[in-house]
Amino acid sequence: MNKPLRRVSVFCVLLILALLAWVTWLQGAKASTFTDDPHNPRVSIAKYANPLGNILVDGQPVTGSTATDGTLKNKRTYKDGPLYAPVTGFTSQIFGSNQLESLYGDLLDGSDSRLQNPGDALTRQRPKGGDVATTIDSKVQKAGYEALGNKTGAAVALDPATGKILGMVSTPSYDPGKFAGSGSGDQKAWQDLSADKKHPEINRALRQPLPPGSTFKLVVAAAALENGLYSSVDEATDSPDPYVLPGTRTTLKNESASAPCKNATIRTALQYSCNTVFAKMAADLGQDKVRAQAEKFGFNNGKLDTPVRAGKSLYPQGMDKAQTALSGIGQFDDTATPLQMAMVSAAIANGGDLQTPQMVDKLTDSGGNTLQQYAPKKYGKAVSQRTAEQLQSSMETVVNEGTGSKAKIDGLTVGGKTGTAQHGVDNEGTPYAWFVSYAKDGDGHQVAVAVMVEDSDAARSEISGGGLAGPVAKAMMKAALS
Repeated sequence: MNKPLRRVSVFCVLLILALLAWVTWLQGAKASTFTDDPHNPRVSIAKYANPLGNILVDGQPVTGSTATDGTLKNKRTYKDGPLYAPVTGFTSQIFGSNQLESLYGDLLDGSDSRLQNPGDALTRQRPKGGDVATTIDSKVQKAGYEALGNKTGAAVALDPATGKILGMVSTPSYDPGKFAGSGSGDQKAWQDLSADKKHPEINRALRQPLPPGSTFKLVVAAAALENGLYSSVDEATDSPDPYVLPGTRTTLKNESASAPCKNATIRTALQYSCNTVFAKMAADLGQDKVRAQAEKFGFNNGKLDTPVRAGKSLYPQGMDKAQTALSGIGQFDDTATPLQMAMVSAAIANGGDLQTPQMVDKLTDSGGNTLQQYAPKKYGKAVSQRTAEQLQSSMETVVNEGTGSKAKIDGLTVGGKTGTAQHGVDNEGTPYAWFVSYAKDGDGHQVAVAVMVEDSDAARSEISGGGLAGPVAKAMMKAALS
């Protein structure tokens, strides 16, 4: 073979080897990238080739599937869609998925490797989708949804002993079944949802931190007791009325001029929701001690998964003393989700032990066999047993003799704290109404609830945590322990 021909032959061999290496790399190392690419139509075709597994409440499916005439053979359906949308999220042939539908998408569509048996592996057949069993109690969920009604708001109910989320309500809500398919009607429903100025697509229970108002006074009271600023909830505080914010000429007053807030005990200050007491208490403690206590309850944690990621509840830093004082009454830049405030109440009700909130109980295959069981997980020690008992006693005084009287339930021990948070320039916005609470029966069962009403048809002068949010909490607590 002459030299030029030999060079051409070697070059061709190298090209063939390069092509073989490229094909091997594509089919091996890069195969999963193309297979899982959402723009690959085969992904959706495979996902909807068979009915999806279900999301369960009380062991019963609140989702389903129905056959279609298109390329995507099945689409998701929802039972009581608006009621459970804050729990399930949505899955759509066009718009993807979120929340539990997204997090457990592989299990629900059958592509999770844990669902495969040897026969499936040999035949390369996708097994039936598995199910996601939630911790939601249908009675609690329905009670909260019906009690919120046409109000814009949210509510969360927790089992303090386990962290299980018994109810998660967000209103207004939406029906995820209206855009689960790929037709023009589904696209129109999505456009309408996206254009709705009330933003029903937002999970307000998990993802919308707002000023917590006077409910944050529980955190400040806990910090005062834990740091020895006051020895008990019945010790008189050093609290002038009115109170001049440190370094300013701004006078902070109480909602009721006749309330006995001057030098009031923590019990009395919670009962009458005295701004002056807790503003000065926060300033006396200093922002670092208040922040440390808030973080023990879950504030400033941007990685709280239920397993759906919760919005970060914030206790700020870099404040001056006046700002620290305002933060002590749940104003300035404090923000909290209803989930976060339910965690505060749950820790107090549970003797100071805070459990990590969780919304999923177990994952199963299509035959009901357990693939993964979720056990309770301790978040941390929020306060001592003694501090928890002191705060429980004070919260029960709020319900029995104070601003939380509308949350009383015959036969149950109920503790609570009201809150009305101002917002907007010069507080011209409609106040947010809050209520955090817990209830216990005589058999050791308990529930903690936080409710936030962002907007309602009530007159501004009639907006209060006890009046608007309290009855919602009462309905959920009663449903949980009945």
